[in-house]
Amino acid sequence: MDKIIIRPMTPEDWGAVSRIYVEGIATEYATFQTECPPYTAWDASHTKECRLVILSGGVLAGWCALHRVDPRWCYRGVAEVSIYVGEQFRGHGLGFQLLNALCAAAEKAGYWTLQSTVLQDNAASRALHAKCGFRLVGHRERIARDCHGHWLDTYLMERRAAADEPEGFKKL
Repeated sequence: MDKIIIRPMTPEDWGAVSRIYVEGIATEYATFQTECPPYTAWDASHTKECRLVILSGGVLAGWCALHRVDPRWCYRGVAEVSIYVGEQFRGHGLGFQLLNALCAAAEKAGYWTLQSTVLQDNAASRALHAKCGFRLVGHRERIARDCHGHWLDTYLMERRAAADEPEGFKKL
């Protein structure tokens, strides 16, 4: 079995991270995105903390990061999850390890709610999130069109921190 390492993402990881992101885009059920943004745009839209990569046998196999859902102070502990596993590494439990690590890191950083929007045809992602303690909180019908113009539904999944005020929580 290959040695598994989960560590913080660095800017130097962007080449592998963006390749995995493009693989996810190509499935047409991982995201509504149609192309990978440049690193500067991606970096600006994701939190600086809680960016992780997973390596299998020394190869970057997947990544995850958070995006604040709202810039207002009252929502400072709520973030949207992005998680992608490279095509050749899917189905081996790496996503489970990575998402669990992200959930732990998020609580340590003070996030009380993680949410994930899963496209209708991505049953594997729904199952992964459920396995990691996310619950289904909504089914949004015909919420957006895919790159072919077809209406798609999404599932909103949510995970609450174990504590109302997780370790890194900052009071007003």
